[in-house]
Amino acid sequence: MLMSNNNTTASPSKEHQEYLRKRKVYRRNIFLTQISLLVFLFAFWELAATMRWIDPFITSQPSRMLNTFINLHNEGSLYYHIGITVGETVVGFLLGTLLGTLIAITLWWSDFLSKVLDPYLVVLNSLPKIALGPILIVWIGNGPAAIIAMALLISVVVTIIGVYSGFSQVDENKIKLLKTFGATKLQVLQKVILPASVPTIVSALKINVGLSWVGVIVGEFLVSRAGLGYLIVYGGQVFRLDLVMTSVLILSVAAALMYQAVALLEKLLLDKQHKTS
Repeated sequence: MLMSNNNTTASPSKEHQEYLRKRKVYRRNIFLTQISLLVFLFAFWELAATMRWIDPFITSQPSRMLNTFINLHNEGSLYYHIGITVGETVVGFLLGTLLGTLIAITLWWSDFLSKVLDPYLVVLNSLPKIALGPILIVWIGNGPAAIIAMALLISVVVTIIGVYSGFSQVDENKIKLLKTFGATKLQVLQKVILPASVPTIVSALKINVGLSWVGVIVGEFLVSRAGLGYLIVYGGQVFRLDLVMTSVLILSVAAALMYQAVALLEKLLLDKQHKTS
């Protein structure tokens, strides 16, 4: 007896639909609360400066920051400085992540090498990299290369340690199973280690977003003649605190957008992993 194939999928139950609706409302309420809190903080800041509860010359205020933003836009220098800093940060971020991941793979591949380099990684991780800024300037020169090198130096060691730790925590039974069927070390890396370490690598990406911004801004503090870090230093030197606060706010927005891009990448990778599993 032949049975007809029914390709139609069952519709979600009323309970499941209600659960999804509540989750959607919950996420919307969180977003609205976040926006409301931000608006309240800026409104209170503006009011406090207007009423002279705080000194607007020292703390600035949203209306003065808006005027500074508009002036920078009209001068044509706003997007130039933003582009310089964002470009240096993206390059440092990508280099730090790729180089750190490759070194972590090398350490996983060679147990001897990982044991040899372990104390050096610990020392490098605990060393304040900002102190190496003047040395980088002497070695590399007074320019964007030194700034990118600072961002790379700050992020690469954290990436190595984080990703290698993720490799080491992969289930040993899965590795033994593949080796039982004659899998090579490269196949183990491709089929088990890297797929299982996707959350770890994404976490390293998220950490590197902040570290790359720190490295670039510190580098711009030291050597740059353009960029958001330069505007912050210049504003502080000439007591233009409106320029300082505006640059800090732009920096915060740019860093948040870059973090959201990494979060979106994480969602896409995890969704793809779930579909293939």
